[in-house]
Amino acid sequence: MKIVYYEEDDTLFIELFKGEIVRDESLNWNINIGYTKDGIGEITILNAAENGFYPLQIERVLADVA
Repeated sequence: MKIVYYEEDDTLFIELFKGEIVRDESLNWNINIGYTKDGIGEITILNAAENGFYPLQIERVLADVA
């Protein structure tokens, strides 16, 4: 997994899996998903900071192990 924020363009790029993108889908004007043959490969978000997607806040949930 790779996450890159391009400040000059306010673009957030999230690469989940490496591989050839076989299909692109726009969810709306600023979110694009690139699919590989195995599923979602990358997500690109335009105006990320302006729309509250950056900085990322990642929460970890720890399971209690008995």
